[in-house]
Parts: sequence; C-alpha cells; structure tokens
Amino acid sequence: MNLIPDVALAENTSQRLPCVVVLDGSSSMAANNAIGALNDGLKLLEADLKADDVARQRVRILVLRVGAPHDVEVVTDWTDAIEFDAPAITANGQTPLGAAVRRALDEIEMEKTRYRDHGIPYNRPWLFILTDGEPTDHDWESAADECVAAEESGKVSVFCVGVGDANMEKLGRFSPRQPLALQGLAFREFFLWLSRSARAGSKSAPSENIQMAAPSDWAVIPGRSN
Repeated sequence: MNLIPDVALAENTSQRLPCVVVLDGSSSMAANNAIGALNDGLKLLEADLKADDVARQRVRILVLRVGAPHDVEVVTDWTDAIEFDAPAITANGQTPLGAAVRRALDEIEMEKTRYRDHGIPYNRPWLFILTDGEPTDHDWESAADECVAAEESGKVSVFCVGVGDANMEKLGRFSPRQPLALQGLAFREFFLWLSRSARAGSKSAPSENIQMAAPSDWAVIPGRSN
C-alpha cells in the first residue's frame, strides 16, 4: 500500500470527495488528436480545482489509464486536488475496460478504509469512465455487473462517457445511469463540468445527495438530437 496518501490524510483530516477517472489510452485515441484534447482537459481540471479553497483540500483524485504497455496503469495515485498534477495520457494498445473498472472499484474500497482508519468523513465516491471504443477483455461483462452492483448498493456513483465511435450499448452496461456521448472533442468542457461539480460536491455533507449540474455544453444523450 502506498504510504504517501496515509501521510496526506494524517495531515489533512478534512472531509473528502474521492473521484476516480478511468481514461481510454488505446491506439484509437490518437485519431483526430483526441488524446491531445483529453490532455488539455486534464490541465483545465487541475487549474479549476486548485482555484477553489475548499475543493483543493477535499477532492481526492485517482487517474487510471487503459492501454499498452500496461493493461491498466495508475497514472495519478490518490492525491488531494491541491497536489494534483495533470498527467499526460498516451494513445497505445487496446481497451481492457473490465480490468480497469475492477481496479477502480478495488482502489475505492481501499481508499474508504484509509478514511475510516483516520476518522475522515467522506462523500460517496465518483467513478468516471471515458472511452472511444468498447471493452476488449473477455470477462468485461462480469466487471460491468460488479460496477452496477456497487452503485446500487450505495458504494459509488458511476458516470460513463462515450467519445467518437464508442459502443454506447456496451458502455451503458457499467452503470444504471444512461451513458452520455461527448460532443466532438469537448474534453475541456467535460473536465470543467467535472471540476465545477466536484467543487460543489466538496461542500456537501457526507449524507447529502450531490446534484450534478446539467451537462448541456459537452454531452449528447444517445438517440436524441442536440
């Protein structure tokens, strides 16, 4: 277990809002420089969270990348927003999304244990899944079922976002919530929405149901015209 997050939790016992972002780093993300737009969005996420005096202390971020050379890679280990440095995601390999989601769920449960060990209150964790394709691992469906079960039991809130030609039907298997499609390469707008939602959520009591802002400037609901 990484000891650095434990030190951070011991020094800062503020309430936390844990947020895991699973990002598609497969080869197809190189098309139309989607990967560049994604990285620009991550930089905006960093800057916007750090600009909020409460969120920078309370929002905790873990970023997982899906793709080669590692099927699932921790590119940003659990860190408070004040220490968050936007990672540079590369495009290479396939999309073992099931493995990434299992890793995310495990990381969330371990992080919650650390909070309890340090007497730190926390909001329900958020899990964001972004992909421009579809799962390539053979047992992704069971991982999707585990993800839905985790949400339905109140362990996590799961948000799925499809990019470009993403298989929205398969992506939708990972959450009871309908997946949304990114408008073009509106990664900056997405990450700004995520940041503003986290800024608001970080000020909510652990027992409160956090209301996300309407994703009107970056998302399309599949099957509807914009």
